[in-house]
Amino acid sequence: MKTIDQYELFNRLLNDMGETGWWPADSKVEIIIGAIMIQNTNAANAKRAVNNIGSATKFNPQAILNLPLETLEDLVRPAGFFKNKSKAVHSVLNWFQEHDNNLEAITVKYEINLRQELLKLHGVGDETADVLLLYVFEQPVFVSDKYAQKLYTELGVSGMDNYKAMRKKVSLDEQFTTWEAKEFHGLIDEFGKIYLRGKGNFEASFLAGYQLEIEE
Repeated sequence: MKTIDQYELFNRLLNDMGETGWWPADSKVEIIIGAIMIQNTNAANAKRAVNNIGSATKFNPQAILNLPLETLEDLVRPAGFFKNKSKAVHSVLNWFQEHDNNLEAITVKYEINLRQELLKLHGVGDETADVLLLYVFEQPVFVSDKYAQKLYTELGVSGMDNYKAMRKKVSLDEQFTTWEAKEFHGLIDEFGKIYLRGKGNFEASFLAGYQLEIEE
């Protein structure tokens, strides 16, 4: 069994699969909306809801907040859990507006406590908080989602039982840039869709025969 570290894993995924350009969006607000819509649904349904909101508001945060709640719920409906997700959209966008939508000022104010502040917002759990840190605040963090849990388990890392468990055990090596961290998340998810979902066969993948070593 050959061993690889996280950075080598990233480079193998990148070399074999190419850049993903993840998270696909034209603005930070679109990323925020997408991060909320993708919760507990598939990418196609989330995209429908995101597109609905974009068509109605051009992703202008004040225009989204000005929508009657019932109207917003109708736009969100394709993504499921439309009442809770609509409240989450309001909660998160209101929080950003309270901070004048100034990402740099928010980062300076909360520093290492930023993740905990995000978790206080309605509808923001561990995964959404990390997605916002990575793709909105440009901080190189690891997103311990289902595909990451499955991949690391296949590569011989134990204890990947859920998001919190994986996050306690896995963080990015220091050499990762923010761009690389973004791509790493996208690559893991793309790999998972091919080799780890449904009848996907990990043993048929280009990572078969490798074991991952992580720094704890």
